[in-house]
Amino acid sequence: MEKTIMWFQDPECRDVATTGGKAASLATMTQLGLPVPGGFSIPADVLENCLDVDALRTFAQAKDHEAATRLVEETAIVPQEVFDGYAKLGGGKVAVRSSACAEDSEAASYAGQQETFLNVKGDDAVRKAVIDCWASFFSERAIFYRGEKGSLDDLRMAVVVQKMVDADKAGVAFSNHPVTGRKDRMMIEAVHGLGEAVVSGEVTPDQYVVDRKGREKKSKTPHGGVLSPDELARISEVAVHLETTNGAPQDIEWAIFQGDVYLLQSRPITA
Repeated sequence: MEKTIMWFQDPECRDVATTGGKAASLATMTQLGLPVPGGFSIPADVLENCLDVDALRTFAQAKDHEAATRLVEETAIVPQEVFDGYAKLGGGKVAVRSSACAEDSEAASYAGQQETFLNVKGDDAVRKAVIDCWASFFSERAIFYRGEKGSLDDLRMAVVVQKMVDADKAGVAFSNHPVTGRKDRMMIEAVHGLGEAVVSGEVTPDQYVVDRKGREKKSKTPHGGVLSPDELARISEVAVHLETTNGAPQDIEWAIFQGDVYLLQSRPITA
């Protein structure tokens, strides 16, 4: 019997084709014992099994994004197991994130193509966020991108439901310098509060260039210096570990809450 949800601890959750890149990354980091907030994936098969998949594929192939998103929004059913899993997480605030099953490559990055919802609380809000994540896979932008870089036959959109970290500080880290490509330099960007503003480009973060030990080489700090030398060192240590484990330079989302570093995403640095 196919699972309706897969916890990050489940070995099957590491399969990109089943749970998408984001969930597979979170599951891999969890199973390595790294500090990842608890959560689960709603596998891609759930979307395909909860509505008229033939009609959805027809709309996607025709690049009719309005009909495709309307079909998802009006007919998709979120299974009860999702709400049971949400209750098991404590029923408080969660992040609900899209997790596309098409893998990033050097030529195509699916990051940012679909929706993420933060501070989601309550069954009704979780239901809406999950459906909105599914629907975002068929937005005009997402369909255009898949038409250029992927396949319009692809309907496989998984969703992550994860305990929110009420971050004191957050941001991204690149285990190789993303602009110069230098392997002996990393870049870390940080803001106070949630890191979504960094990922979306809404704000200019503090930016640090550090060596492989996290020692600062240069910085731009419009927020006055968000990170301490110790925090730079700890984030850098994790970045090096993830690069070594994955065998490729990594683009990492992180958060700090009450002095502890948490990992929210790790993916290859792509175009």
